[in-house]
Amino acid sequence: MRAGPDPDFPYLTEQDHYFFRDPKEWDDNIIAVGGNLSPGMLLSAYEQGIFPWYNPEDPILWQSPDPRCVIFPDKLHVSASMRKILKNGVYEIKFDENFESTMNGCALTKRRGQDGTWISRDIISAYTELHRLGWAHCAEAWQDGELAGGCYGVLMGRAFFGESMFSGKPNASKAAFLSLAEVLFEHGVAFVDCQVPTPHLLSLGGEVMPRKEFLALLNLFKVSR
Repeated sequence: MRAGPDPDFPYLTEQDHYFFRDPKEWDDNIIAVGGNLSPGMLLSAYEQGIFPWYNPEDPILWQSPDPRCVIFPDKLHVSASMRKILKNGVYEIKFDENFESTMNGCALTKRRGQDGTWISRDIISAYTELHRLGWAHCAEAWQDGELAGGCYGVLMGRAFFGESMFSGKPNASKAAFLSLAEVLFEHGVAFVDCQVPTPHLLSLGGEVMPRKEFLALLNLFKVSR
Protein backbone atom coordinates (compact mmCIF):
# COMPACT_ATOMS: atom_id res chain seq x y z
CA MET A 1 0.00 0.00 0.00
CA ARG A 2 1.09 3.58 -0.61
CA ALA A 3 2.30 5.76 2.25
CA GLY A 4 -0.10 8.07 4.04
CA PRO A 5 -3.75 8.66 3.08
CA ASP A 6 -5.17 6.79 0.11
CA PRO A 7 -6.35 9.36 -2.49
CA ASP A 8 -8.79 6.80 -3.92
CA PHE A 9 -10.60 6.27 -0.62
CA PRO A 10 -13.92 8.18 -0.37
CA TYR A 11 -13.90 11.50 1.48
CA LEU A 12 -16.18 11.31 4.51
CA THR A 13 -17.79 14.46 5.88
CA GLU A 14 -18.41 14.95 9.59
CA GLN A 15 -21.93 13.56 9.08
CA ASP A 16 -20.67 10.33 7.51
CA HIS A 17 -19.89 7.17 9.48
CA TYR A 18 -17.38 4.41 8.87
CA PHE A 19 -17.63 1.14 10.76
CA PHE A 20 -14.43 -0.67 11.68
CA ARG A 21 -14.27 -4.38 12.52
CA ASP A 22 -16.20 -5.63 15.52
CA PRO A 23 -14.01 -5.39 18.67
CA LYS A 24 -14.58 -9.11 19.22
CA GLU A 25 -12.34 -9.62 16.19
CA TRP A 26 -9.52 -7.41 17.44
CA ASP A 27 -6.44 -9.45 18.30
CA ASP A 28 -3.82 -6.70 18.02
CA ASN A 29 -3.37 -2.98 18.60
CA ILE A 30 -3.63 -2.31 14.86
CA ILE A 31 -7.30 -2.51 13.89
CA ALA A 32 -7.16 -1.48 10.22
CA VAL A 33 -4.78 -0.25 7.52
CA GLY A 34 -5.45 2.37 4.84
CA GLY A 35 -8.22 4.87 4.23
CA ASN A 36 -7.83 8.59 4.71
CA LEU A 37 -7.96 11.31 7.35
CA SER A 38 -11.21 12.95 6.33
CA PRO A 39 -13.40 14.29 9.18
CA GLY A 40 -15.93 11.47 9.04
CA MET A 41 -13.19 8.84 9.09
CA LEU A 42 -11.45 10.40 12.10
CA LEU A 43 -14.63 10.99 14.08
CA SER A 44 -15.84 7.45 13.35
CA ALA A 45 -12.53 6.12 14.62
CA TYR A 46 -12.70 8.03 17.92
CA GLU A 47 -16.29 6.90 18.48
CA GLN A 48 -15.03 3.32 18.28
CA GLY A 49 -11.94 3.80 20.46
CA ILE A 50 -9.53 4.00 17.53
CA PHE A 51 -7.09 6.65 16.30
CA PRO A 52 -4.49 7.01 13.52
CA TRP A 53 -0.89 6.40 14.54
CA TYR A 54 1.70 5.62 11.90
CA ASN A 55 5.05 6.66 10.48
CA PRO A 56 5.06 8.97 7.44
CA GLU A 57 6.47 6.21 5.22
CA ASP A 58 3.62 3.84 6.15
CA PRO A 59 -0.03 3.68 5.10
CA ILE A 60 -2.44 4.92 7.76
CA LEU A 61 -2.51 2.51 10.71
CA TRP A 62 -5.67 2.68 12.82
CA GLN A 63 -4.82 1.67 16.37
CA SER A 64 -6.54 0.89 19.65
CA PRO A 65 -3.91 0.11 22.30
CA ASP A 66 -4.42 -2.57 24.89
CA PRO A 67 -4.06 -1.55 27.67
CA ARG A 68 -5.28 2.05 27.54
CA CYS A 69 -4.35 5.04 29.72
CA VAL A 70 -7.15 7.24 31.07
CA ILE A 71 -7.42 10.12 33.55
CA PHE A 72 -10.62 10.55 35.56
CA PRO A 73 -11.60 13.84 37.27
CA ASP A 74 -10.96 12.58 40.79
CA LYS A 75 -7.57 11.18 39.83
CA LEU A 76 -6.07 14.25 38.12
CA HIS A 77 -2.86 15.00 39.99
CA VAL A 78 -1.54 18.56 40.23
CA SER A 79 1.66 18.59 42.26
CA ALA A 80 2.40 21.36 44.73
CA SER A 81 5.12 22.71 42.46
CA MET A 82 2.78 22.75 39.44
CA ARG A 83 0.03 24.34 41.49
CA LYS A 84 2.49 27.10 42.38
CA ILE A 85 3.47 27.58 38.71
CA LEU A 86 -0.18 27.89 37.72
CA LYS A 87 -1.07 30.19 40.61
CA ASN A 88 1.88 32.51 39.96
CA GLY A 89 1.06 32.83 36.29
CA VAL A 90 4.44 31.66 35.07
CA TYR A 91 2.65 30.88 31.81
CA GLU A 92 -0.34 32.58 30.25
CA ILE A 93 -2.76 29.81 29.31
CA LYS A 94 -4.87 30.22 26.19
CA PHE A 95 -7.33 27.87 24.50
CA ASP A 96 -7.87 27.35 20.78
CA GLU A 97 -6.06 30.48 19.64
CA ASN A 98 -3.14 28.90 17.78
CA PHE A 99 -4.15 25.34 17.02
CA GLU A 100 -1.89 24.70 14.04
CA SER A 101 1.10 26.28 15.83
CA THR A 102 0.47 23.96 18.76
CA MET A 103 0.44 20.96 16.44
CA ASN A 104 3.63 22.16 14.77
CA GLY A 105 5.25 22.42 18.20
CA CYS A 106 4.27 18.82 18.93
CA ALA A 107 5.61 17.70 15.56
CA LEU A 108 8.98 19.41 16.02
CA THR A 109 9.61 18.11 19.54
CA LYS A 110 12.30 15.44 19.73
CA ARG A 111 11.24 12.47 21.83
CA ARG A 112 13.38 9.86 23.50
CA GLY A 113 13.66 6.69 21.45
CA GLN A 114 12.12 8.25 18.33
CA ASP A 115 14.03 9.30 15.21
CA GLY A 116 11.24 11.43 13.77
CA THR A 117 7.60 12.33 14.27
CA TRP A 118 4.31 10.68 13.38
CA ILE A 119 2.69 14.13 13.17
CA SER A 120 3.05 14.60 9.42
CA ARG A 121 1.69 17.42 7.28
CA ASP A 122 -1.27 15.15 6.48
CA ILE A 123 -2.00 14.75 10.19
CA ILE A 124 -1.65 18.49 10.83
CA SER A 125 -3.95 19.33 7.93
CA ALA A 126 -6.57 16.79 9.01
CA TYR A 127 -6.73 17.86 12.65
CA THR A 128 -6.67 21.54 11.74
CA GLU A 129 -9.80 20.82 9.71
CA LEU A 130 -11.34 19.04 12.72
CA HIS A 131 -10.49 22.14 14.74
CA ARG A 132 -12.21 24.36 12.17
CA LEU A 133 -15.27 22.14 12.45
CA GLY A 134 -15.26 22.44 16.24
CA TRP A 135 -14.10 18.94 17.23
CA ALA A 136 -10.38 19.40 17.91
CA HIS A 137 -9.08 21.73 20.62
CA CYS A 138 -5.80 22.86 22.12
CA ALA A 139 -4.37 24.50 25.21
CA GLU A 140 -1.37 26.79 24.89
CA ALA A 141 1.18 28.00 27.43
CA TRP A 142 2.63 31.40 26.52
CA GLN A 143 5.59 33.24 28.03
CA ASP A 144 6.93 36.62 26.94
CA GLY A 145 4.84 36.54 23.79
CA GLU A 146 6.11 33.13 22.68
CA LEU A 147 4.37 29.77 22.54
CA ALA A 148 6.25 27.78 25.17
CA GLY A 149 4.21 24.59 25.17
CA GLY A 150 0.83 23.08 24.53
CA CYS A 151 -1.36 20.08 23.85
CA TYR A 152 -4.23 19.14 21.56
CA GLY A 153 -6.91 16.51 21.15
CA VAL A 154 -10.48 15.73 20.13
CA LEU A 155 -13.59 16.39 22.22
CA MET A 156 -16.59 14.15 21.65
CA GLY A 157 -19.47 14.12 24.08
CA ARG A 158 -18.07 13.61 27.58
CA ALA A 159 -14.68 12.31 26.44
CA PHE A 160 -11.53 14.16 25.46
CA PHE A 161 -9.05 12.18 23.39
CA GLY A 162 -5.60 13.63 24.04
CA GLU A 163 -3.25 13.39 21.08
CA SER A 164 0.09 15.04 21.85
CA MET A 165 1.84 17.73 23.86
CA PHE A 166 5.12 19.61 23.77
CA SER A 167 7.31 21.79 25.97
CA GLY A 168 9.70 24.43 24.74
CA LYS A 169 10.28 25.56 28.32
CA PRO A 170 10.17 23.74 31.67
CA ASN A 171 6.72 22.47 32.68
CA ALA A 172 4.97 24.35 29.85
CA SER A 173 3.18 21.25 28.51
CA LYS A 174 2.07 20.29 32.02
CA ALA A 175 0.71 23.79 32.61
CA ALA A 176 -1.28 23.63 29.38
CA PHE A 177 -2.54 20.09 29.86
CA LEU A 178 -3.50 20.45 33.51
CA SER A 179 -5.29 23.74 32.81
CA LEU A 180 -7.20 22.15 29.96
CA ALA A 181 -8.07 19.04 31.97
CA GLU A 182 -9.42 21.09 34.86
CA VAL A 183 -11.62 23.14 32.51
CA LEU A 184 -12.87 19.99 30.76
CA PHE A 185 -13.74 18.29 34.03
CA GLU A 186 -15.49 21.42 35.30
CA HIS A 187 -17.70 21.26 32.20
CA GLY A 188 -18.70 17.65 32.67
CA VAL A 189 -16.11 15.68 30.72
CA ALA A 190 -16.00 12.20 32.25
CA PHE A 191 -12.45 11.23 31.32
CA VAL A 192 -9.39 12.12 29.27
CA ASP A 193 -8.07 9.38 27.03
CA CYS A 194 -4.26 9.44 27.12
CA GLN A 195 -3.92 6.49 24.74
CA VAL A 196 -0.62 4.80 25.64
CA PRO A 197 0.59 4.86 29.28
CA THR A 198 3.89 6.60 29.99
CA PRO A 199 5.54 7.55 33.30
CA HIS A 200 4.76 11.21 32.52
CA LEU A 201 1.04 10.57 32.03
CA LEU A 202 0.84 8.29 35.06
CA SER A 203 2.39 11.06 37.18
CA LEU A 204 -0.51 13.33 36.15
CA GLY A 205 -3.07 10.84 37.39
CA GLY A 206 -3.34 8.44 34.48
CA GLU A 207 -4.40 4.90 35.17
CA VAL A 208 -4.20 1.81 33.01
CA MET A 209 -7.19 -0.27 32.02
CA PRO A 210 -7.82 -3.13 29.59
CA ARG A 211 -9.04 -2.04 26.17
CA LYS A 212 -12.30 -3.89 26.75
CA GLU A 213 -13.04 -1.66 29.76
CA PHE A 214 -12.13 1.45 27.80
CA LEU A 215 -14.57 0.53 25.03
CA ALA A 216 -17.22 -0.01 27.70
CA LEU A 217 -16.54 3.53 28.93
CA LEU A 218 -17.29 4.91 25.46
CA ASN A 219 -20.65 3.12 25.53
CA LEU A 220 -21.39 4.14 29.11
CA PHE A 221 -20.93 7.83 28.35
CA LYS A 222 -22.44 7.56 24.86
CA VAL A 223 -19.41 9.00 23.09
CA SER A 224 -20.73 9.67 19.62
CA ARG A 225 -21.91 12.42 17.31
